[in-house]
Amino acid sequence: MFPPGFVWGAATAAFQVEGATTADGRTDSVWDVFARRPGAVVGGDTGDPAADHYRRYSEDVGLMRRLGLGAYRFSLAWPRVRPDGGAPNADGLAFYDRLVDCLLEAGIQPWATLYHWDLPQALEDKGGWTSRDTAYRFAEYAETVLERLGDRVASWSTLNEPWCAAMLGYAGGIHAPGRTDHPAAVAATHHLLLGHGLAMDVIRRHAPGVPAGITLNLYPVVPHDPANVSDVSAARRIDGLQNRLFLDPVLRGGYPDDLVADLAPFGLGDVVRPEDAAIIAAHIDWMGVNYYRDYRVAGRPVAGSEPAGPEWVGAGDVHFVPDPAAPRTDSGWEVQPAGLTESLLQVHRGYRPVPLYITENGAAYPDVVSDGGDIVDTDRIAFLDSHLRAAHDALAAGVDLRGYFYWSLLDNFEWAEGYAKRFGLIHVDYETQVRTLKRSAHWYSRVVGLNGLG
Repeated sequence: MFPPGFVWGAATAAFQVEGATTADGRTDSVWDVFARRPGAVVGGDTGDPAADHYRRYSEDVGLMRRLGLGAYRFSLAWPRVRPDGGAPNADGLAFYDRLVDCLLEAGIQPWATLYHWDLPQALEDKGGWTSRDTAYRFAEYAETVLERLGDRVASWSTLNEPWCAAMLGYAGGIHAPGRTDHPAAVAATHHLLLGHGLAMDVIRRHAPGVPAGITLNLYPVVPHDPANVSDVSAARRIDGLQNRLFLDPVLRGGYPDDLVADLAPFGLGDVVRPEDAAIIAAHIDWMGVNYYRDYRVAGRPVAGSEPAGPEWVGAGDVHFVPDPAAPRTDSGWEVQPAGLTESLLQVHRGYRPVPLYITENGAAYPDVVSDGGDIVDTDRIAFLDSHLRAAHDALAAGVDLRGYFYWSLLDNFEWAEGYAKRFGLIHVDYETQVRTLKRSAHWYSRVVGLNGLG
């Protein structure tokens, strides 16, 4: 069993599910523009129609209620709320008004994320997250949202996975805006964190009694050979870039010394101002942990290893070593549930006490709809079962874990993979927009009802 009051939910993100990318005054985000770039997204897919959640949110809330979910984690689209990063848009805000009210009427807690990677393209044209000014524009956007919804949202998150936005977007070129500039990625990292701190101040002013935090993707990193100096160094650097680059400034009030040295050649010292540390370290009520995999790394080529991609700033000599025994999802990611326990324990043991929520955890599998309309996704059920047991192991070890959100509620636009990967508990036929509950949805619903695993 899980503790009384444990929050059970599912998550989505605006660009991945809403569709309606030109409706009611919404303008381009960086992802709209990136998706139109030839070869950037599998199949040439774009953010339309996605899961048409913008028009079908009431149906989707009904499905959440049918599953017994206690909370729904969604994000707001910045270019819907403040198109082009400019003046507030009443029509765009009205959608989130309707969504939040619908959730409350269904007895489902709204968990809102202010930023899940859909920067207005007009701000990217002015430098995007490489510009310090974008952090202040983010605070303005947060002010608009909080003024309207601050009294009805159950919990706020400022950012989702700033590592992806900065490193995949500005260094790796894999995500929008599709740049491959290491100093730009370092600047973007800092300005995203600055935006987080500024937005926390906005939340405190407009919703002082509402819990708020940040959501990070955290993955344990181990050396391939703990006795090999180069492997140990590789693990330190990758752990630094993936985890401590974000955990330390948020929970300790500054970047770790080794990363300051690692990133000095890429301009970290040029973008940090003396006042920034205190802003970024604003008190948070909780931290979200998104977990999908763990990493084993070497400081040299070893059998079967792959060199680090350009998203790993300053770590081009590092190699990622696969576990040949591990099963893999349809995304090619290793299924390593014990890594979830370890990620939660790393925060619990290494930082000041803070309540934790698993805000994303899920898997893509090649779901097949039978002639009878059934989707027997036993692989996803096994994934869920193993990871929920890993979460329970963390609780048993003393972690203050308070909730779990499966990724994702719906099949959706999976970023650079387009519509090729299905993560949902609910199958979406993109031609008809018909929703079908998968076997995993029914399984998860029973877990929610029991508040535990049978």
